Amino acid sequence: MNFPQRTAIVTGGARGIGAEICKRLAADGCHVAVVDLDEAACAETVAAVEELGGKAIAVGADVSDEAAVQAAVDRVASDLGAPTVLVNNAGITRDNLLFKMSTVDWDSVMNVHLRGAFLMSRAAQQHMTEASWGRIVNLSSVSALGNRGQANYAAAKAGLQGFTKTLALELGRFGVTVNAIAPGFIATEMTAATADRLGMTFDDFKAANAKAIAVGRVGEPADIANAVSYFAGEAAGFVSGQVLYVAGGPTD
Repeated sequence: MNFPQRTAIVTGGARGIGAEICKRLAADGCHVAVVDLDEAACAETVAAVEELGGKAIAVGADVSDEAAVQAAVDRVASDLGAPTVLVNNAGITRDNLLFKMSTVDWDSVMNVHLRGAFLMSRAAQQHMTEASWGRIVNLSSVSALGNRGQANYAAAKAGLQGFTKTLALELGRFGVTVNAIAPGFIATEMTAATADRLGMTFDDFKAANAKAIAVGRVGEPADIANAVSYFAGEAAGFVSGQVLYVAGGPTD
């Protein structure tokens, strides 16, 4: 699916799902700003985009820092062109049961997921409304439905769904659509770390989880990138305020 030249910002783009989204949007014809906390860590994704014939830059920014976010968006507009596609993918986990969860762990997750999406969207929407065209895609999670040991993460991901629907109402008349993707089990460094904490090999962990998934396999970052590609493209212009669960089967 190719669409007119656009500039896309992908937060958390250095690795995993974010890196795959960057490559897919580049294949779709976008210039891509790879945003992550450590600018040097973005180099591999930038190189992968360039190998596809695309144009990309690495931008180091803490998405929970207001000044850093504005500086990042300004730099993207200057170096690549006005951003009209934004993928709020940056995220962290600080899992624990409620009685063990610290205030720092709660605030850290909220700041990256919710505050980060708010700041990035607010900064980017100006360019989208001026262009009368824009796409914002927020990465939620099946954990938004509730998940033991993830009170902070689940609350943040559920909050992103409400944020998505509200922005869709506010920005629709300016030609901007806002949607969310809620991944299920995706094979990434994050899920590999979970397997390690549980004392399991990653292959065993994936196999155990696949048994509960209707399609009989766990997801890959490309599965999420494909969904982002649809929401970010011209064909999704009449789709807004939606939450798409990409989980290999129905969710509760």
